[in-house]
Amino acid sequence: MRRYIPLLWLTFFILAVVFTSNIYLAGYADKSTKDYANSITVYTSIPIETAALLAAEYEKNTKVKVNFIPLSGNEIVDKVSAEVKEPQADAVLTNKEVLNKIKLSSNALQSYASENTDIISQKFRASDGMWVGVWYDPIVFCTNKDYLSHALHLPTGWEALVKDDHIRIGITDFMAADDAANLYYSMSADFGESAAMNLFRLLHPKIIQYSKFLVTPVRMAGMGEVDVAIAVQSEAMKYVKDGFPIQIIYPEEGSSYSLTGFGILSGTKHKAETVQFMHWLVSDDAQMCLQANKFFFMPTNQESLAYKSFSGKNLILLKNDVNYTKKEKETLLDNWVKNVRFG
Repeated sequence: MRRYIPLLWLTFFILAVVFTSNIYLAGYADKSTKDYANSITVYTSIPIETAALLAAEYEKNTKVKVNFIPLSGNEIVDKVSAEVKEPQADAVLTNKEVLNKIKLSSNALQSYASENTDIISQKFRASDGMWVGVWYDPIVFCTNKDYLSHALHLPTGWEALVKDDHIRIGITDFMAADDAANLYYSMSADFGESAAMNLFRLLHPKIIQYSKFLVTPVRMAGMGEVDVAIAVQSEAMKYVKDGFPIQIIYPEEGSSYSLTGFGILSGTKHKAETVQFMHWLVSDDAQMCLQANKFFFMPTNQESLAYKSFSGKNLILLKNDVNYTKKEKETLLDNWVKNVRFG
């Protein structure tokens, strides 16, 4: 029996520690919840790491908890439409296309206007106030500095790329990413489909690689594997800030962009808190938080210091009101694949 007494005491001790630890963790969690004055729920399609960062920063300063629920764009449309009578969220943070689909499919969004949103350009918000853009990400030329130092002509725009017979270009495959495909949609809408297709047909022999990811062309430009990357600014800015030998050029004829916006759901039970969060998203505080963590989006608030700090704040943007149906987009990409990519 003596051999078993130490074992019994050891078992009792372990159970006591586990029990005490559980009580401590439960008490800590309860205390953490009580630290928040209120909470809001937001359906979002932005990357989880970006949403988590914004939530943590906002909660720290306001004591209002932001519950982001990550969903795809189509899932947001379906979920919001199904919950019109009994909404389970207060707002949506997603791209312009999804916000417009919600407008068309249901009366789930409510109109809102204030001094904070009125200063935002009309091209970045719904005319009826149903949603407001908070940031956008344009397509730019990410150029290798060694190439620039020897180039006879600077790649100032799309036509300049066409005229340079020796340039090496990297681009993300239009079939691989929505932001890449949006460039082709926007050019087709703005310049005409035949002109857009002809442009990329002329660029095709100069393209070293059609990559699968948005960041790859930027990395290739930074490593000197291509002279110019056609890429989203947010990825290019990361490499600029990390000291890679690249420079951003904004196409003089204009370029496409993806727009992220915020819409308040009509059935929200926390309108004051939701509006407060919307105002914060278009503020310098939100942009400072993003940029400090290497997320470089162009703010839609042109009065903000963050906007004024971007060298491309006066860049020309193509018409982004691309009203192509899903079938029309598929047809555009099919024609590009047949006549350019594998033509």
